[in-house]
Amino acid sequence: MKVLIADDQMLIRQSLRIVLEKEGAGQLEVTDAVGDGEEVLASIRRKRPDVILMDIRMPKMDGVQCTRKIKETDPDIKIIILTTFDDDEYVFDALRFGASGYLLKGISTDELIRAIGTVYQGQAMLNPDIEVKMLRMFSRLSGEYKRPATLTIDEKNVELLTDNEWRIIGEVAKGKSNKEIAETLCFSQGTVRNYLSAILDKLELRDRTQLAIWAVQRNMQ
Repeated sequence: MKVLIADDQMLIRQSLRIVLEKEGAGQLEVTDAVGDGEEVLASIRRKRPDVILMDIRMPKMDGVQCTRKIKETDPDIKIIILTTFDDDEYVFDALRFGASGYLLKGISTDELIRAIGTVYQGQAMLNPDIEVKMLRMFSRLSGEYKRPATLTIDEKNVELLTDNEWRIIGEVAKGKSNKEIAETLCFSQGTVRNYLSAILDKLELRDRTQLAIWAVQRNMQ
């Protein structure tokens, strides 16, 4: 997996590069470490990464607008937002524009490497410490933003959902992990993953993040 690091603080991006190159040896290749959104776009053209670790607050072009531009031209590139607790509204916008999830700065190296692998495989990565907080914010702010086209679900597709799939969606809207959903509904984690895959296919959603937003917008929390 090729990873691009974007953070306006030199110490943070250098530290991330060091730990990823050391602990992720054999799994990860750090293509670049840059300090603003314009440098991100330039780096992508030179060394197309698979995953970008994207800071929200950067000069020249912030992480939100950079995410929008990247997903418009390179939708297959996965983006993980690096955030602090006071960046919530920025993160909301970044997820709407196509980011695959977010992590709090200060995450452990092992968790970071697992998260990169998760989004690389096409899944979403929502930090459990603030997932519920974010989902509540989605619900509060959904009326203030135009719903993205990707979240406008054909009702004919919605009617294809089974009772068990609705139960899974309800648990996703509560911010639960696959393990927690499995325990709550007495399913295996493999069964939960299979249901989620079927749900995303039926609703034509990109990943779990979009499913969570859609579920909350339907007042399922």
